[in-house]
Amino acid sequence: MSDDRISIRLTNIPQAASDLPNAWRWIKAMLFSGRRVLLEARTETRSAKQNRVMWSCLTDLSNQVTWFGKKLTKEGWKDFITGHLDGQDLVPNMDGTGFISIQRGRSTSQMTIKEMIAVIDLCHAFGSDKGVIWSVTSLGINEVDQDTGEIMGGCNEAS
Repeated sequence: MSDDRISIRLTNIPQAASDLPNAWRWIKAMLFSGRRVLLEARTETRSAKQNRVMWSCLTDLSNQVTWFGKKLTKEGWKDFITGHLDGQDLVPNMDGTGFISIQRGRSTSQMTIKEMIAVIDLCHAFGSDKGVIWSVTSLGINEVDQDTGEIMGGCNEAS
C-alpha cells in the first residue's frame, strides 16, 4: 500500500469494525498534514471468476447459436445479452435498408456481483432454450455463492 492511498474490502461487520478505525487514523493524518482526501464507498464489482464464466458462456453461444441467420461473435453476444438487461434503441441504418441497435448498456467490468450474476443467468437461460451444450467453464455458474458472487469449485480456472 502506498502512503497516499488506502483501499479496504469490507466483507462483514466484525471485520469492518476492526478495519475502519485504522482507516480513520490514516484519514486524520492526511488531513492534519494539509492533504485532501477523497473517500469513496461502493459495491464491489464482478469477480475475475465471474468474468471467465461469462466469456466462456459467450463463446459457447457464438459457436453454437445462429440468431436470425447471423452468427454473432463473442462480443456481439455480450452486447446482445447486456443490451437486453440495460435496454437498446433500434434505429434505421444510414441507407434505410435495415436497422441497427444503439446500446444503452455499460461495461461488465463496472457491474456489481449481483448484476453479473444476472448476465450469466440470462446467458444460460437463452442458450439453454436454444439447445446450447455448455462447456465445463460455462457451467461454473451452478456453483456461484449468491451472496458473494464467487464461484465455488467445478469451474475451470483457465482464462
